[in-house]
Amino acid sequence: MAAEYREPLLKKKYYKNCPGCKVDEMKELEQGLPIRPLLSIWIIVLCTALPISSLFPFLYFMIRDFHIAEREEDIGSYAGYVGSAFMLGRALTSVSWGIFADRYGRKPVIIMGTTSVVIFNSLFGLSVNFWMAVITRFLLGSLNGLLGPIKAYAVEIFRDEYQALGLSTVSTAWGIGLIIGPALGGFLAQPAEKYPNLFSKDSLFGRFPYFLPCLAISSFALAVTIATCWLPETLHKHNDNDQSSDDSYDALEAASNESNTKDITEKEEGRESTSKQSLLKNWPLMSSIIVYCVFSLHDMAYTEIFSLWAVSPRKYGGLSYSTEQVGEVLAVSGFSLLVFQMSLYPYVERLLGPVMVSRIGSVLAIPLLQSYPLTAMLSGFTLTLVINCASVLKNVLSVSIITGLFILQNRAVDQHQRGAANGIAMTGMSLFKAVGPAGGGALFSWSEKRLDASFLPGTQMVFFVLNIVEAVGFLLTFEPFLAQHRQ
Repeated sequence: MAAEYREPLLKKKYYKNCPGCKVDEMKELEQGLPIRPLLSIWIIVLCTALPISSLFPFLYFMIRDFHIAEREEDIGSYAGYVGSAFMLGRALTSVSWGIFADRYGRKPVIIMGTTSVVIFNSLFGLSVNFWMAVITRFLLGSLNGLLGPIKAYAVEIFRDEYQALGLSTVSTAWGIGLIIGPALGGFLAQPAEKYPNLFSKDSLFGRFPYFLPCLAISSFALAVTIATCWLPETLHKHNDNDQSSDDSYDALEAASNESNTKDITEKEEGRESTSKQSLLKNWPLMSSIIVYCVFSLHDMAYTEIFSLWAVSPRKYGGLSYSTEQVGEVLAVSGFSLLVFQMSLYPYVERLLGPVMVSRIGSVLAIPLLQSYPLTAMLSGFTLTLVINCASVLKNVLSVSIITGLFILQNRAVDQHQRGAANGIAMTGMSLFKAVGPAGGGALFSWSEKRLDASFLPGTQMVFFVLNIVEAVGFLLTFEPFLAQHRQ
């Protein structure tokens, strides 16, 4: 009798018109590596990451052309405000987009996010003054809320054994976008000066010298927007709580054969009460988000500072690079990062675990960063080799840290809370990243005014402050602060 009663309980039920159930059925039947979902997630995240940092190689020159900075040393501060506008906009709306994704689905948020890139990134390239640049970046950040939902989507679209690879794909595409974006900005900005045989100074790209990289990214975003119309939805849309769902199925499957109906019911009720608890009281989630925010602050500040430092004159401790040379360095870093994340990271994560990977990455990054000012003393091929190797290693370490924290966040919550949970993470991260460019730009401008200081003169102070933030992040990865979800 008990066996007869138990079998229907353990049988998973799919709802005919539920998109989430259709995806679950597909996962049950599929075999081998899910290439198509991996590729879909990769191009969507790449699309949203490209415009975030594509402006950094030419932002110094853009601010100069706006004639808003009274002195050359002040350009970094204004550049920081433009860089922060995107993150400020995203911080104000990320939770709302996460709640929207939990209620109406991941797909609508993804489509609206890629559409915002098409519109507002193009308008940014056509900016004629400082305030137009700030406003278009702010709107781009406000209306592009897909990063949180796409992380939830990456967990839901894959079988359990491929979820780490799915989240690694998100962070890989994100990291590569933050590298290829500046590379595109460096290669395509000011085309009338770089490629006079193709673009005249009287053409559209001559009058708007920073429009071409924005147009290239927006065109890619338009193609991605059209392609996402065929993306499967993963959110479950049925209200019958008495039937089997992912959560109830997992709970029942974990029950031993000796468990009676009462034991199963009690376990299910316990799981439901846990899943309904306030996300803000979920310490494994919140602690991983806080650590994630600290490392995000560091990464965003580094992204802006690296480009400003590379293009600034040697008299201020920079490399006197052109935007094209910065683009070449970042392109090499992007390709190397892709190879590492798709081939080595999943194995390293399985061997060491996400927390240990984050700790090792942060420890190795500190001496690497402090060596950056010394590279300004080099020249020629030696400088090219050293700066490329340093950039590759730094970006590999940064993305490895972020990927590990992605995994911890998504393991800490159930499916119906992942959109909101990732929305909270995006809000916190965006606030910290809004501080990153503004603080990094102000710090960089200040460092150029203290070249003769006795303690950490010039850019040495910039990279020292970055290392302090990295060290704080490292310390927060230890217990009792960072709590891991026990399954």
